Amino acid sequence: MPSSIVFTSDEAKAAIRAWFDRFRARLPVPADEAVVDTSFGRTHALIAGPGDAAPLVLLHGALASSAHALAELGPLLRTRRVYALDIIGQSVMSEDRRLDLDGDEYGRWAAEAVTALGVDRYDLYGVSWGGFVARKAVSFAPQRVRHLALMVPAGWVAGHAWAGFRDVGWPILCYRAFPSEARLQRVTAGLFTTPDPMWTAYFGDALRSYRVDIRLPPLATAEDVAPIACPTLVFGAEEDRSFPGRPLMARVKALLPQAETELIEGSKHCPPFTDGFRDRIGARLEQFFGSATSSRSTCS
Repeated sequence: MPSSIVFTSDEAKAAIRAWFDRFRARLPVPADEAVVDTSFGRTHALIAGPGDAAPLVLLHGALASSAHALAELGPLLRTRRVYALDIIGQSVMSEDRRLDLDGDEYGRWAAEAVTALGVDRYDLYGVSWGGFVARKAVSFAPQRVRHLALMVPAGWVAGHAWAGFRDVGWPILCYRAFPSEARLQRVTAGLFTTPDPMWTAYFGDALRSYRVDIRLPPLATAEDVAPIACPTLVFGAEEDRSFPGRPLMARVKALLPQAETELIEGSKHCPPFTDGFRDRIGARLEQFFGSATSSRSTCS
């Protein structure tokens, strides 16, 4: 029996754990750690921002962690009390197991973890795979979420199969089979809008260290999103091969007519790793979330 369900070896798991520490050291503000128990196992979180600020629950993307996501929040770290959860099955910091994608396991997990952290009602922000988990979370407990924001979320639309395989899937397969710097650069060229040496090096290690999980988040249906009544904002990336921005926004509007949608022009799946982009998106999210006590922030 393998010692890890999520990682290829103990050595690989240790390497990704070391990367978590490097990304945490990159944070512009101090962050506290918390570990809570859920019925699905141990869940780790990083908590940052002013203690008396409005709570924001943050869900990171695939093959990443709370530290990766926090580092991209920019000004929100100064205005929100951020609870960044390490998603089970997608982070080295939480329980080493896979959750079911079709039922409500991810929704129940998120609700239990947030409760254990002492948070009742909150704004919710999910990125990529974390966007899929965020949808599950708000559908499971809609009364707890004030506002829902999603960045290039999984589980809403599928990209063009051939273009996605050509630009992302095939380069990843080649890199995993025969790792080289040139092959890694081809992978990141299909995913990253702007270069970032630390993210590139990390992603190379992650592709070799995580076991391949071939499951794709199921696409949302009208029944799935029926419980979502809170204000919702969804960002799509114009050149995203995984979840193309314009089709993504069109499907979100078809299922959630009340949702706001915005296209990040020229962006691939991973938006720019720049302070300018972080400041711009942070300001937009701050505007969207507004006051935590405002009447428009209530789901009902």
